Amino acid sequence: MTYWAREELEQAFETYQRVAADAGRTGDWASWADLFTEDAEYVEHLYGTMRGREAIRAWISETMSTYPGNAMPAFPIGWSVIDEDKGWVICQVWNRMEDPGDGSIHQAYNVTILKYAGDGRWSYEEDIYNPAHFASMIKAWEQRKTELARP
Repeated sequence: MTYWAREELEQAFETYQRVAADAGRTGDWASWADLFTEDAEYVEHLYGTMRGREAIRAWISETMSTYPGNAMPAFPIGWSVIDEDKGWVICQVWNRMEDPGDGSIHQAYNVTILKYAGDGRWSYEEDIYNPAHFASMIKAWEQRKTELARP
């Protein structure tokens, strides 16, 4: 049973990516939070579960305005799968640190599960990742920044 056309799911996912890229660049995550339904649920394995768009907005705004979130401006998608029968999008999101000064890329990924609710909004997101991978990536990025800052 198909709830939404594949084209609608693809468009909603493209918008999700574009808005996340804009938010990463500007630091303003309000438009990204607006992509969720008022009663959305967001499961983040390190930070917990947020219920409702405003809880998601508060969490993402705080998280991405403080370190290390505020040094992580890009979120390219590695791969994605769309289940048009159920309205799910599952993808690999790279969380990329800002350039330390030599053009090197420092990133770690999470697998994100999104449930589409229609009208360009998502009712559920879950981010699955290993915090230890993020910690070691950030440590290597910090070390590289320090090396490059030395005269």
